[in-house]
Amino acid sequence: MTETEIIEYVSGQPGVVTVTASKENSAPESAWGDTFFFFYDPERNRPENQRLPFATVVIHDYVGWDTESQLDRDGIFRVNIAVGRSGFEQLLGYPPAQHQAHHEEFDYAATDVLIPHPTYASQGWVSVLNPAERTSVQVRQLLDDAHALAVRRHERRLDARQT
Repeated sequence: MTETEIIEYVSGQPGVVTVTASKENSAPESAWGDTFFFFYDPERNRPENQRLPFATVVIHDYVGWDTESQLDRDGIFRVNIAVGRSGFEQLLGYPPAQHQAHHEEFDYAATDVLIPHPTYASQGWVSVLNPAERTSVQVRQLLDDAHALAVRRHERRLDARQT
């Protein structure tokens, strides 16, 4: 899967708001070129402080913060997916809160391998660098699941406002 294929696939899901960081949308320069599937908001009225991504595509390192994937290599990108605590545990065999104890077990620069997110694993995020033959089907399914989770969260918020 290419970056473009992933962006088109997720952006095509109902209610998804997709933003690719750029100077034009006043994003920080360090994020330019990264794509955020910021939130599920079919009404397009969610307050800015509630706009959280359920998936992202990142194309470069964030020096001093997130460099273990070595994204500054030519042609390398990382798709990041919020799978939730139970999804994370099902995929990796331990809860996200225990990731620090497992951190050294993974090669965060390996391509086409499902890994915990190098920075946000403890929050239930997983990643794949350059999904290809081994992981592309799984990545699509995880993106679908993350979208469904975002829809459920949105519906719970709507229900809470109505009560």
